[in-house]
Amino acid sequence: MSLKLDALDVLPRTPASDVKKLGWRGVMKTVARGGKVVVTNHNTPEAVILSAEEYGAILQALDAAGAAQRSALDTLRTRFDTRLAALQADDAGARLRGAMRGPARLRGKVKAGATC
Repeated sequence: MSLKLDALDVLPRTPASDVKKLGWRGVMKTVARGGKVVVTNHNTPEAVILSAEEYGAILQALDAAGAAQRSALDTLRTRFDTRLAALQADDAGARLRGAMRGPARLRGKVKAGATC
């Protein structure tokens, strides 16, 4: 889900004095028209009132963004755990000594990393 958040200066505004004068119902009418309203004090933004729908959309978008990061982190964690398990195996020392004992057999190619 893609989420577009508007800058404070383009959101509908209402002074704090109107909030007091119009009451909650008056403010919620403004919120119902645009989904959100900035409450100002002496023309300085102090708060943003969101509809429940707007708030839910923000939470959903944040969760979706976090899921992609969690997936990438899980992939890295799995790769790390696999490599760590190989190092912690009972025969890890013997395998390392065996690999280091003889000369490298590169056959004219440079090898680096797991993909070569």
